[in-house]
Order: sequence, then structure tokens, then C-alpha cells
Amino acid sequence: MNQYAMHHVVDSSYCFPISPNEIVLRLRAARGDLVRAQVIYESKYTIGLTQKSADMRCAYRTELYDFFEVTLKLEDTRLGYVFYVNDGIDNYYFSEDGVTKTYNFALGFYNFFQYPYINEADIMECVPWMKKAVFYQIFVDRFCMGDSKKDTSYINTAWGEVPSPKSFCGGDIKGILTKLDYLQALGINAIYLTPVFSSISNHKYDISDYYQVDRQFGTNKDLLDLVEAAHARGMKIILDAVFNHCSDRLMQFQDVIAKGCKSEYYDWFVVYGDEISPECDNYETFASCKYMPKFNTSNAQVEQFLLDIATYYIKEYDIDGWRLDVSDEISHSFWRKFRQTVKGIKKDAVIIGENWHDANSNLRGDQYDSIMNYAFTKACLDYFATECIDSEGLAWKLNGLLMRNTDIVNSMMLNLLDSHDTHRFFKEVNEEEWKMKAALALLYLFRGAPCIFYGTEISIWGGYDPDCRRCMDWNVAGENGKYSHLWKLLTTLAQIRQTYDLAEGVQRIYAQKGIFYLENTTKQGTVLLCINPTKEDVRDEERIISAKSFCVEINGGVMIDG
Repeated sequence: MNQYAMHHVVDSSYCFPISPNEIVLRLRAARGDLVRAQVIYESKYTIGLTQKSADMRCAYRTELYDFFEVTLKLEDTRLGYVFYVNDGIDNYYFSEDGVTKTYNFALGFYNFFQYPYINEADIMECVPWMKKAVFYQIFVDRFCMGDSKKDTSYINTAWGEVPSPKSFCGGDIKGILTKLDYLQALGINAIYLTPVFSSISNHKYDISDYYQVDRQFGTNKDLLDLVEAAHARGMKIILDAVFNHCSDRLMQFQDVIAKGCKSEYYDWFVVYGDEISPECDNYETFASCKYMPKFNTSNAQVEQFLLDIATYYIKEYDIDGWRLDVSDEISHSFWRKFRQTVKGIKKDAVIIGENWHDANSNLRGDQYDSIMNYAFTKACLDYFATECIDSEGLAWKLNGLLMRNTDIVNSMMLNLLDSHDTHRFFKEVNEEEWKMKAALALLYLFRGAPCIFYGTEISIWGGYDPDCRRCMDWNVAGENGKYSHLWKLLTTLAQIRQTYDLAEGVQRIYAQKGIFYLENTTKQGTVLLCINPTKEDVRDEERIISAKSFCVEINGGVMIDG
């Protein structure tokens, strides 16, 4: 047995409470090493006297590791425990002392694992509506123009032309409002908008006034109307919080430009020197964009400025949460205050970070609820686009992603195939329709909340930014449009998510004979996704899966065949 692969960490994604008297324990071991794993447990004050044991199941498998898991229901939540494992030959104990052949329970208080007490405040709660959320991301300038009376002099690109970084096409909030029935019919119940506040760019990630909806997009009243109309349909609205940086036209930064270190806002930014240099090269920015100075979020006044913005749109507009732009470059301290403030006003407001990498340190219940799951995106690209991994490799990757975080976090992850910051997935799979449809099935059935980028339902094509931000073609959209096959798929997948509790059931991800399987066992029944990327039909024990195809079965019967 490879004892160096054995791993467990208390109060982490390996050990976390899910209710006042329930806790999930996970144990990592080398793949194939263990034939059995148990946990021996009791109150930390009585272990060795009244100990209990529970079998652990091998719940997840990656290329290198097996992950065993068990949920314990406790009478006394002052938990002490050790693991007892068998490798097919010998039995071993695993405690804070590592792997041993014997274990002295009488002295266990020195070296057993312990979760001292389940405090209610430490139980991370799932935002209830996220369990069945189906998101639709809208890049506002390219979705739909609904205000025919507005000043259109800023528009410099005809609707449908290939955009440039400086293109303005005319999409606005009223346009989104006119398409709510369309989105609801598609099965969408949550909308994530890229920034809507005052800015000179088409993307609005350089904000000059956080309290004013950009006039190109409409008015603050339009935003309120959109939220109210969405809520009337049971839909949620998520706004984009650009709190890492701002526009160099923000009043406070302009004051620093004018007064240098004598400005009362000098410490709002990270400036090297007494004044802004003529070359604008002596202050921190987003990436290398001089027109986007970075906020100093360690400054108490900046913190309050940003927290006031966050709470304003919840209090006054009743928005349902924030997506946090460049969230990984802002301090943990700020995000802790942000969570306490936002959740104190609206408990079920969701907080979604833009962290492209493992964000476990932000996902422990004191900062974000989840992140944009670009690691899921990469796994799908590896499998469907570049084909650098096979079905077993995809299963390993997805299982590994689930092991990064707790079940609660996984159920709220914003899973996506593409976004305003990536190539369009349809382009990346060389317009192979079966791959696009199979990837969408995986997106909708994987643990977490699916998010499709506007136009996915009509196979919008596009390379990297700004090419991925092409205009929505309403001439081909809809249930009876050119892409009705995609419409039918997406509405069916959305219905499955509403019918089956995918966030709470048991999910198994594995591969056999070159076939990828995603199996959800829920109280309502079993939902099984099978994907065959090979060039040959494959027969498993119960079915034949055609070459380069996928299927979704509900309780053993085929519901979707692609």
C-alpha cells in the first residue's frame, strides 16, 4: 500500500458539516490500493470506550487516487475518529500519526482526527434556488436592441457584422426585457448580465459611475423594470461586480490625477510616487490596461465604497446576486466583509467569483458561494475539442474537480462551455453538432448550475474576444427556427433539471469500453448520460451506444438520443 498517497484534512473539503448533526468525511488513497475503508468514530471524549464504525464507499476516482466518502449522523458532534483500511492483504489505521499497523485508542486524544464541534455558523448553506438554476449569460450590447427611440449615434457597427474591439451594436436592457418570454420558454431561470454601468467601452468593464446605468443600455428605471419582470416569471438577475478596478474616468481617480498624493483619494489606488506619471505607468491596473486603475481594497474607505454599491442594488433593485470580476486579485479580507454584508441583507443572494483556477481558499463558506467553473470548461475542451483525453481521462478530471470542494459548493458551481472571455465552444469543436449537443448534455447534468452564453442555442460561431461577442441573430432563433434541434435539446435538459434533484442525489462518473458515463441517482429516479466518442458502436451490458453519439436515459428508458 502506498501510504504516501493517504490523505485527510480536518475542516476542509475532506471533512465538512452539512447539518447540525451530519458531517461528510473523505479519505484519499492511491488508485486501486484499498479494497475496504471504514471510519471508527465517537465523541472525542469517549472514543475508545463506545466507538462506532461506518463503511466508506469509493465515490470518486482520478488517474492517481481513489476517494472514499461517508456521511455520519451524530448524536454528539464533538467528533473524534480514525480510519481503518484494508489493502487486500493487511489492515491499517490512519490517524494524525499517519499509517500504522496498530492504534492505541486509550491515548487517541493525542492523535485521532477531530472535528471539535459543529457550530451552526460553520455550516455552509446552499442558495436554494441555485439547485435548479439554468443560467444564460448576456453580453448586453450584442443581444437585442429594444429601445428604438434612443440616441443611436454611438452605434458604429451594423447588427450582425463581425465586431471589433471598438464596436457598438446597440443592444440594451429593454431588448432583454422583450426577450424574457423567449428565455423562459428555453428553460432559462437565471440571467447573468455583463456590466451595465456607465462606461466608454462596449463591454463596460471600465466603470466611471457605479450608480448610473450606461445611457447606451438605458436607464436605471429600465434595470428595475427588467428585474421586476424577471421575478414575475420566477427568473433571477445576477449583475457583474467590477470591484478590482475601475475606469480612469472615475471621479476619485481623476482627483488623484489632478492632485497627486494630496488627493483625499490617493490611497484608494496603488500609486508608486507622489503623482500619476505622464506615461501612466506608475500605478497598478487590471492586466496592462492603463485605463483601468486597480482599487486598493485594503483601504477601509474603498471597502465601504464598494460594499455600498453591492448593497444598493440589492436593496433598491432586488437583484439576486453578484458575479465578481477578477475576484482572485482582491483580498480574502474584503470578500469576507462582502459576504457578511450581502448575506445580511439578502440571504439567498448568490456570490460567484471569477476565479479561473482552484479557488478552495475562497470557497470555505466565508467568501464566495461558487466560481465560474473554467476547469470544467477546460475538461470539455480536452475531451471534445482537442481530444487529448479519452472517456476515462474525462471521468478522472471531473471527479478530481468535485474533490476540490465540498458538496455544497459543487452544487452551486457556475459550469460553462464558453463565455465572453473565451472562444465559442461550437468553433472549438469544429462545428461538429454531435459534440456540441453531447457537451451541452454534460453541462446540464453535471453537479452545479449550467450557464450557456447567449446564442449557444443558435450555434453562434466565434474565435477569441471580440469575435466571441457577435450579435444574436433573431431571424433564426426560437422553437421553430433553423436550430430547433438545439432548442428541443436545451428545453428537454432544462426540464430534467427541474424534475430531478441533481444537486442532492448520488453522482457517479466513470468510463468503460471507451464510453463516458455520468449517472445521477435521485429520489425521483436515475438519470444516465452516455457518451461514445469512438469510431465504433459499443455494446455495454444493457445498451448499444452508436459511434460519435450520446444518449440520456431516464430510469432505463432513452429520453434523448444524439
